[in-house]
Amino acid sequence: MTADASISTLRTQAGRVAEWLVEKARPDEAVALLSAWAANGPNDAEGQQLLAEALRIDPGARVAQLAFERMEGVGGDQADLGAAVSRYSPTELAKLEAEMKRPSFRRAQMGFNNNIKFRETVFHVQTEDSGLDQPHIITHLFADGGRVVKSHKRSYGDHVARPDIAEYVRKLMKAQHLEMVMALRDGAFDNVLAGRELGGVSLLTHEPTVPTRVNKGQGVSTAGAAAGAEVPPASNPAAIVTAVEVPEPQKAVFTLHVRRSLSGGPERYDPTGNEAVIGSLGSISLPGEHFCHPREARLSVRDERLWLEDLAGGNGVFLRIRTPVALELGDEFVVGDQLLRIEKNPVPDDGPDPAPTYFYSSPKWPSSFRVLQIFEGGANGCCVVARGNTLQVGSAIGDLVFPDDPLVDEQHCLIEEQAGTVVLTDMGSRTGVFVRVRGEQELNQGDELLIGRTRLVVDLKRKSAA
Repeated sequence: MTADASISTLRTQAGRVAEWLVEKARPDEAVALLSAWAANGPNDAEGQQLLAEALRIDPGARVAQLAFERMEGVGGDQADLGAAVSRYSPTELAKLEAEMKRPSFRRAQMGFNNNIKFRETVFHVQTEDSGLDQPHIITHLFADGGRVVKSHKRSYGDHVARPDIAEYVRKLMKAQHLEMVMALRDGAFDNVLAGRELGGVSLLTHEPTVPTRVNKGQGVSTAGAAAGAEVPPASNPAAIVTAVEVPEPQKAVFTLHVRRSLSGGPERYDPTGNEAVIGSLGSISLPGEHFCHPREARLSVRDERLWLEDLAGGNGVFLRIRTPVALELGDEFVVGDQLLRIEKNPVPDDGPDPAPTYFYSSPKWPSSFRVLQIFEGGANGCCVVARGNTLQVGSAIGDLVFPDDPLVDEQHCLIEEQAGTVVLTDMGSRTGVFVRVRGEQELNQGDELLIGRTRLVVDLKRKSAA
């Protein structure tokens, strides 16, 4: 291996380790490492990219400025850079990468720290692990700049022998962190905040209660239609299924009441048998619904339980949330008549040009995700990034505002990232928040579905067709 090839390999290794250091909330070490290996070698594209990443993490870092000066041949006191080069030798790089790949742990894992705004007050939630020598997790809720409102503590001593203990503890920390956030929002600590009760530490033995996903299915494909795109009935008869369902002469098992329809049609549907398709080719036809595919979804009764299955190729069926729910990147939800999608923020592309010249945009606040509006036909609308870990939607107050939509309340819903999970909360709106179902989802009495602009309410009471 040539010297240049060796430097290239070590610089690639340095980039991987620096990314891991940032994930572990050790940005100062990451900047020093990147600066050291940018300056330790030729002033080429690889070195410039490492330096650009260091400046992206901390634009004011002294060690990064010194690395730039050395790479450009500027003299002066570079003792701090020299110390970083000595510290992050190839041997130290190898040690850090071995630590990064370590499958288990003895010392405490890195926890979670998030701010949360509740009733115009900013609280701080902090979750920490004590490591295998003292196997427990503790979560603190802080207010007033440092006062501990409440603490939750759980032991995982019975699980330390698990082969996947590191992953298990990580998931437990995330769940306990979210549990504290949801308890605050549900008013569990109101008496403590008002001074009527003491907070203290609660030793918990039950599993954490956390927001669940609406989409519980296992990957039924929705390929074939752009997200949010209009899918009218196909004009080519050969392109659609021509057989119309013929209901069996059986008693109706459930009813769908039409709460809202802009195209007319019946006030209720009483499908017979144990299966019914929503769409013009099914028994729940939704006549005139502009955004309903001929076979949008299937309802099935199994073991006296009602299941909703999203079928491929349509615009989707949305379920009104009753409690805060966890979302994943790419999930879609509806507020009023607005279709929105959770997305990952793009990777910054503010690296150096070939000169190299480093440039900066206007200041950007840290952001965990963004929300994108989807127009009819599938085109992208407005896009808003979260301020930190929070984004609020409404008609008058919030980061994403729809003043001309009468179905959107002043403060409609809140999306926030806590412990690496994006949580969607309805803020008591009149018209609700609907999340797109992917795969299969069980329905309960009173659940409300949204297909296009038609809203249906589930009634599981056995009734004969009217």
